[in-house]
Amino acid sequence: MAQIIIRQLPDEVHRALKAQARDHGRSAEAEARAILAESLGRSERPGAGDMLANIWSGADLTGIDIERDRTPHRPLDLE
Repeated sequence: MAQIIIRQLPDEVHRALKAQARDHGRSAEAEARAILAESLGRSERPGAGDMLANIWSGADLTGIDIERDRTPHRPLDLE
């Protein structure tokens, strides 16, 4: 794994990092890793779940009665 050294970190930022780490029950180093992972780990591209949710986001589905298809499925034939 890579290592990083941050020079000239303002004292108030270091104090805030240590306080937040204490609140989360972890070391300042672990807190810094969590902050970096959370802020940089997200992709700019939406995931599949977000895209599916967006498809139906404007649909008004109130009062719609959908009947479940109870037709038995056909077993998969792998031969």
